[in-house]
Amino acid sequence: MDDRQRAILAELARLYPDARPELHFSNPYETLIATILSAQCTDVKVNQVTPALFRAYPDAAAMAKATPEQVEPYIRLCGLYHNKAKHIVAACRALVAQHGGRVPGDMQALQSLPGVGRKTANVVMANAFGAAAIAVDTHVFRVSNRLGLAQAKDVLRTERQLMETIPKADWSAAHHWLIYHGRRVCKAIRPACDACTLRALCPYAQAHALAAGSTVAG
Repeated sequence: MDDRQRAILAELARLYPDARPELHFSNPYETLIATILSAQCTDVKVNQVTPALFRAYPDAAAMAKATPEQVEPYIRLCGLYHNKAKHIVAACRALVAQHGGRVPGDMQALQSLPGVGRKTANVVMANAFGAAAIAVDTHVFRVSNRLGLAQAKDVLRTERQLMETIPKADWSAAHHWLIYHGRRVCKAIRPACDACTLRALCPYAQAHALAAGSTVAG
């Protein structure tokens, strides 16, 4: 990690000292289900549907007895609810059959569950089990590459580069810093570079400032 990257991480930590998951959950099962629901969906919508969902299906054993069609009405607001219902029920049946109904605290075991990719597994490991992990969602991918903390064209390479760049003790916190910054400042469309306290350290902001200056000069 070079001095510029170190300064970026220090500023992100200053900006978001209370950064934490915005999904609501209270145990590994709820963490897993909420994270599956969050794919291509806002945390706000997920948090709207999970209270009723978890009352109806409070654990993996209860969910495993349901059909996707029974689950769908609870999660309709989340989008892609047909596939998500299938994945949730199938994952819970696998938990019951292979893990005694408990969510495993192991990356490989998590990724073997239906509907659980590397990002979801990382979120569960970090938030349910306190493991050091960096889950690369769209915000983390976009912001880390714009800031030059990573230089990758896919999420797996981005994750690997962030793991090399960021001290392991900060992996989980940095994941939340980058998400907060992506939601509040470094948005996909019209990022607020002029208002960003990281702009002097950010290759993306510098490149766009130069491009804007060239356009004006031209």
